Amino acid sequence: MIDQRWRRTAEVLVNYSAEVRPGDRVLIVMVEPETFPLAVAVYEAVIRSGGLPHVQFGSAYLERALMQYGNEIQVNWVPEPELDEIRWADAYIGLRGARSPHEFAGVPADVLAAHRRAMGIVSRARNEGTRWVLMRVPTEALAQQAGMPLDEMMAFFFRATLRDWAEEARTYEQIRERFQRARTVRVTGHETELTFSTVGRTYIIGDGRHNMPDGEIYTAPVEDSVEGVITFEFPGVYGGVRIPDIRLVFERGQVVSATASANADLLCRILDTDVGARRVGEFGVGVNFGIDRFIGDVLFDEKMGGTVHLALGRAYAECGGTNDSAIHWDVVKDLRTGGTISLDGEEVFRNGSFRF
Repeated sequence: MIDQRWRRTAEVLVNYSAEVRPGDRVLIVMVEPETFPLAVAVYEAVIRSGGLPHVQFGSAYLERALMQYGNEIQVNWVPEPELDEIRWADAYIGLRGARSPHEFAGVPADVLAAHRRAMGIVSRARNEGTRWVLMRVPTEALAQQAGMPLDEMMAFFFRATLRDWAEEARTYEQIRERFQRARTVRVTGHETELTFSTVGRTYIIGDGRHNMPDGEIYTAPVEDSVEGVITFEFPGVYGGVRIPDIRLVFERGQVVSATASANADLLCRILDTDVGARRVGEFGVGVNFGIDRFIGDVLFDEKMGGTVHLALGRAYAECGGTNDSAIHWDVVKDLRTGGTISLDGEEVFRNGSFRF
């Protein structure tokens, strides 16, 4: 018997997020066995909507085997079958379960970076060629990672997900309009003084169309305009590896100094992925106040109400961004206990609350 909350979630993903229509080819990617109940519910919802569903399976265990035993050619391989299925699909629904955050511990940083670079090509094909939505599905491993009992994790998940997304979108649009009118952004906080321009760029609301749970307003800063320093209270998470106490210094849009209290070698490898990895591809503000804690998973964490995030690497073309990179890596900063956002010199956000 499928939990009815999964069926309600599937209806949101299929009919609201992916907007599946009769005849649409829908690729359902279930990552980890624990996502099977939701995969069944999504499959049913696609059938009811007249679509043609196809299911693909993946797992962190398989990725680890590739990185642990693969040679250079295999690690850098961009899997053609995955690309072919994405090209086949009109809509892509990714159900991402979680394994242990330490599953890739011991994998050399250069191997992990190379594999992520290869999979970034797959992600780009998905973003550019389909109506796509990604959902992080709670598992025992995710609950352990978040430091919560499983039932509390499930309640947290559904609280963040089963919302009136049409109403949420109206609220987010009001915030977006205020940001869109601005030319410059200034963020302050703990060891943070960062400025950049958004002239000619478009702010977009994350209202459940591409990520679920959702809740962000984001844009692509002008590439060479980012100046100053930002320090992140929350660790960056890359391939399941945590990089705590990241501090980045920007000059003319590029990271010129980067430090972390652990896994600094991986941070350097990420920044050296390609030329675009040292530039900011995205600035976002979290506005889902149903997400009230950091759990070490960016699909939740970047949406947390009262936070901002930067993504190093690939910019979203729909925002007007031009930075190109194989990576798009988000790191979240907490502004709830001491931080501000100012637009054209006017403070609009302080300590986790908007002031307009």
